Amino acid sequence: MSWLYRHLARPVLFGQDPEEIHNWTLAALARVSRSEILCDALQNFLVPQPLPVELFGLRFPNPIGLAAGMDKHGEAASAWEALGFGFTELGAVTWLSQPGNPSPRVFRVVSEQAIVNRMGFNNRGAERLSEVVAKCRSAGRWPRHPVGVNLGKSRVTPLSQAAEDYARSMRVLLPHLDFFVVNVSSPNTPNLRQLQDKNALDEILAAIQAVVSSAPGGCKPILVKVAPDLSFSALDDVLETVSARGVSGIVATNTTISRPATNDPGLQKLYAEAGGLSGRPLKLRSTEVIRHIYRQSRGKIPIIGVGGIFSAEDAWEKILAGASLLQVYTSLVYSGPGVVKRIVSGIHNLLSMNNLSSINEAVGKACEVASAEEAN
Repeated sequence: MSWLYRHLARPVLFGQDPEEIHNWTLAALARVSRSEILCDALQNFLVPQPLPVELFGLRFPNPIGLAAGMDKHGEAASAWEALGFGFTELGAVTWLSQPGNPSPRVFRVVSEQAIVNRMGFNNRGAERLSEVVAKCRSAGRWPRHPVGVNLGKSRVTPLSQAAEDYARSMRVLLPHLDFFVVNVSSPNTPNLRQLQDKNALDEILAAIQAVVSSAPGGCKPILVKVAPDLSFSALDDVLETVSARGVSGIVATNTTISRPATNDPGLQKLYAEAGGLSGRPLKLRSTEVIRHIYRQSRGKIPIIGVGGIFSAEDAWEKILAGASLLQVYTSLVYSGPGVVKRIVSGIHNLLSMNNLSSINEAVGKACEVASAEEAN
């Protein structure tokens, strides 16, 4: 499957505008999502051997999830399960519908297996997403794996009113989804990253938690997504706020505004485009952030690792650094629909090679070894 995609399908797809192909692909997957026969057919080829993870009071059939940004409107929810994903994060969604930034706003960096995007939270609004999800549930087409949503701030909402903006989205989506990710780290909405400041983040989390505590049906996991460009001291401030608020976990990391050094004129031109960079160039920094969070929290704050995961070895590196779950986006674009099965199969092999029976036994092992060596 992967060979066919890379050598036959991808050259055709990559000959087209990135955003147009993205929209075409999502429309096709939305049709698949509405067909039980097509979903079953995909599952027969693409669902990996189970590798369950229990976290946040949820059961994940395997640790590889779909990162936010791929399915902003929630129209292909059932298809992601059929493609083998262990969980899905829809969105990002904002309270108000908005078109996002002007096009062109997505750029492939093929030689580096990377993407630069400045989409800008283009979506139809939280109320519309809640209607789509409710309709999918009522039709019996909802995935059996956990499905969450990435919450952003509406572009026109002032920073001083951000907390209520997030709370409004939370209020309408809370009954329908399994977990919620507070996105204060996208580089594509002006000044959004200022909301990672301790006081601003605390205000947002307080508003969201007030919605959850007043709703029937009990609490649901709330996570915070952080930028890879934060200093370790700034990350420590986020961790202090997250810990004080009893937040369920951290998603590390969002895309980066930094760029690798290069003398290649073609790469320089692509990297000069404004927006967040994802893919292989993000791999090292996202792992560094995961490792720092794990060590600073002493493993008490669960981490979803994302950034540059293309292989089982990439996934294993992040697990050893402290990630309990993982997400992919760019590797799906470059490697195709077989990527989840390939990574999960490789993790099975790595667990066996290391005489481990579960992901939990591997989480943070590299940090523990490093701490022991430092103590000696």
